[in-house]
Amino acid sequence: MTDSKTSVKTSGAPTPLTTFSQGVAKGGFLSVSGQGPQDPESGAYLHPDDLTSQTVRTLDNVKAIVEAAGGTFEDIVSLRVFLTKRSDFAEMNAAYAEYLTANVPSGDYPTRTTVMVELPNEAMLVEIDGLAILSR
Repeated sequence: MTDSKTSVKTSGAPTPLTTFSQGVAKGGFLSVSGQGPQDPESGAYLHPDDLTSQTVRTLDNVKAIVEAAGGTFEDIVSLRVFLTKRSDFAEMNAAYAEYLTANVPSGDYPTRTTVMVELPNEAMLVEIDGLAILSR
């Protein structure tokens, strides 16, 4: 890992349609752009009205970007979750907990912030971004 800023690109997560990167690494830090429940190949939004499946697909996209940068889900130190409805919190939290239990075997889970927002695509019920610290 160098100290220069490097864009991270992977076919395992959706390709941005505008001027931002899937992830950016610099000085051991990796910032992962907000991901949604999109199919990496087609970019289509998946699982309409199924928050559990959308949460899992979104976390899979975050994981793919971290892995493309040479890290693992264990390297994630912080995740931010954006939901469209407060009433969806419990369902998202259950799917999130199951995913992290399976993908963070150390049990040292990342910090998390959850925010209620209006998301850029009406099909999105959840968006998640993250910060990882990669081994040097």
